[in-house]
Amino acid sequence: MNARLDDYATAELTSLESEASLVGALLLDNAAFDRISDALRPEHFSSDTHRTVFNEIARQLSTGKPADVVTVFSGLNNEIELSELNALAQYVPSGANIRRHAELVIERYKARQLAAVSREVYELAHDNHRSIEERVEAAQGQLARLIDDSPRDEWIGAHEGMLKHTQVLEDRAEGKIKSWPTGLCDLDDYLEGGLRPGSLVVLGARPSHGKTAMGMSIGLHMASSYSVALMSMEMPHRDVRDRMTAILGRVSLSSVIRPNKGEGLAWDRVLEGAELARSLNFYVTDQSGLNINQVRAKARNLRRLHGLNVLVVDYIGLMTGLDSKQSRAYQIEEVTKGLKSLAKELDICVIALAQLNRNIEQRMNRRPMLSDFRDSGSIEQDADIVFGLHREVVDKPDLGDTWKVHADLCILKNRQGRTGQINLHYAGEQTRFSSWSGPAPSHAVPSKAKRGYEEFE
Repeated sequence: MNARLDDYATAELTSLESEASLVGALLLDNAAFDRISDALRPEHFSSDTHRTVFNEIARQLSTGKPADVVTVFSGLNNEIELSELNALAQYVPSGANIRRHAELVIERYKARQLAAVSREVYELAHDNHRSIEERVEAAQGQLARLIDDSPRDEWIGAHEGMLKHTQVLEDRAEGKIKSWPTGLCDLDDYLEGGLRPGSLVVLGARPSHGKTAMGMSIGLHMASSYSVALMSMEMPHRDVRDRMTAILGRVSLSSVIRPNKGEGLAWDRVLEGAELARSLNFYVTDQSGLNINQVRAKARNLRRLHGLNVLVVDYIGLMTGLDSKQSRAYQIEEVTKGLKSLAKELDICVIALAQLNRNIEQRMNRRPMLSDFRDSGSIEQDADIVFGLHREVVDKPDLGDTWKVHADLCILKNRQGRTGQINLHYAGEQTRFSSWSGPAPSHAVPSKAKRGYEEFE
């Protein structure tokens, strides 16, 4: 970066007058702190002196003690001259305009951050050691951090909020606002009609129990009416298309992988499945090892180009953290919080698949519980709905034919509804889940439903 740009960034993208006015107002009127503390942070200050004084004022007020020139001077152990503090305190007569000063300080901070991102993007453009796709995604990630750091809306009062929500209730009653059916009737009943925008749904299972098949079965059903995307970090693009053909054509996956035109019915179903797949709003990317910024950038781009209602992520454990030095539990928390934030930002439903702990195999009853999710703390906290998928026949292959097509879906958390268990039909050769009909295997009767929202406020 040349010297001229440096000069511009320091001279034009700061507001030392607003910073001094703000800190001076706080020294005179501690009560003004509550009017700006929700938005203002120490890093927003460009001046080290102003930042240090603001930090000390905030520290003293957090202990319940008043902060003035003398106490701040004492607390800083002579780090800043008393004359400087006196000058700041005399800079403004009161804290009446403190909110506007804070807004100016934050605006200039954002401008400096934008300038910094611009410099980084410029350097990315000249980084020939990375592919152009990687450079574009990195640039999008930098800009995404600026957007995510923007202040959120203010509090909304009950009167104003309920005026708007009453219209939402009326629209629901008139069928104008609908949930998105999954195609599994018993599940939709638990979900009060289906999935909803803004929600994070986590579906967990052990290997070979069908979590990818379940995610695709739901996604493909919804893609006939909505725009659905699958981020497949485990299977390559061609394998995903094979499964789509098998699921939609209701034909064995082997008939898709090794088709034989001489097998009339099977071949017809392969062609039918492929034709149905072409008609759906179903988008696939098979890039592996994505981090949350890359997922966010890809989702935003797809939404801009084609629209997006449902995003299926396969699966959380294959995503990478932004900082490889952090613990895996921290990285998973970063992912789940990011996915929930993405669902709210884009007003979509995110279905994130997850691997369950191996410890479950040490139990007699291996039906999933919330604690079985790897690094489950953040999943329990961030997800609106948590499913656990279980197929008894995987552990007991000698069970009868009914068990071979049976699966349990445990609804472990449902923020807006009931928890419980439902039966599903699994056509393994087609990798397809559907609603169960007829009597269930003897000890696979759904458990009594429980209200979920009391437990997960």
